[in-house]
Amino acid sequence: MFGRMASSTVRPNEITLVAVVGACGELGALGHGLWAHAYALRCKLAVNCFVATALVEMYSRCGKMDLAEQVFAGVADMDTRCYNAMLQGLAFHGHGRSALTLFGRMRAKGFPGDSVTVLAVMCACAHAGMVDEGRGLFDRMKVQFGVTPRIEHYGCMVDILGRSGRLDDAEKLIRGMDIPPNAAMYRSLIRACGIHGKLELGERMIEELMRVEAEQSGNYVLMSNFYARMRLWEDAKRARKEMKAMGIDKSPGSSLLDMDGVLHEFLTGDKTHPASREIYAMVQEIEARLNDCGHRRSTVGVLFNVEEDDKADTLSYHSERLAIAFALIASCPGAPIRIIKNLRVCGDCHESTKLVSRLYGREIIMRDRTRFHHLRDGHCSCGDFW
Repeated sequence: MFGRMASSTVRPNEITLVAVVGACGELGALGHGLWAHAYALRCKLAVNCFVATALVEMYSRCGKMDLAEQVFAGVADMDTRCYNAMLQGLAFHGHGRSALTLFGRMRAKGFPGDSVTVLAVMCACAHAGMVDEGRGLFDRMKVQFGVTPRIEHYGCMVDILGRSGRLDDAEKLIRGMDIPPNAAMYRSLIRACGIHGKLELGERMIEELMRVEAEQSGNYVLMSNFYARMRLWEDAKRARKEMKAMGIDKSPGSSLLDMDGVLHEFLTGDKTHPASREIYAMVQEIEARLNDCGHRRSTVGVLFNVEEDDKADTLSYHSERLAIAFALIASCPGAPIRIIKNLRVCGDCHESTKLVSRLYGREIIMRDRTRFHHLRDGHCSCGDFW
């Protein structure tokens, strides 16, 4: 629609730009976002604080923090919302220290932080594994920053404690809240219990979750996945049966790939792409090279009670692996690969993608449901903590 508008007699304005840049950020469509930004500059549209905030958000969500920082540095009429956008971008990319530094600069310049500001910095601490810093911010947010903790702040604190394995502290925080816990907090702690192998606490949280939100379809998926991680296959099967009885299906994994301004979507095990035969041949080549360098697939993330060989085959055709295979055959050697994934990346895909970045000399920028992963030369920006 913006393309048609730009070629018509109706002149876009700053509000138009905010809307279209926001859409580019949601899709991770960097090419379109760059074009929209260039169009604004060419047409001399005012890059005011509202437009700059939208551009910072878009570049952050497209994995280009250097461009987000460049736009942010050039804002003349800075406000709290623009700072918040930059802080959220830093959090999404796991730059905890940078977020704390920017927060300090913001306060030194007299900008009043709000509840979103504190939440963004806490999320940055969560993604960087900075437990003490996140806890300190939470403990003094009301007295020092004048921000009363909301349910989102409590939820983030539960996430920080859960990620670091301090599950008893997380439960204690939930029990001692002066506001009723919400379902998201219970879901966060259940996931953490699955990761850290805490069966009894996980089952207690499942009971609480079903008490407050029994009709939510995703809760049954979460319950099934939790029991599968515990290798309690009958309990996992029971949860899946309840899902089917309610007409619930688990959302399939999907990945979006931006190639020269064209978005390609892949589902797990997908064979609908026109280049499907070449893609699957490349997947086999990748697997052979991974095996040659000693990679052994971890099947912990495959949550079904099937044979190990079948689990390994399932891993090979996860949506992000198909997207990477297509990018390797369809893009120029050395070009970065940008992927947007709808679910949290599994441990084996994360490990194999690190190796692919080294074996094929590619930088791979992957945005999953919770954060960005910048994979280069066999390493990831998340430090294997996500």
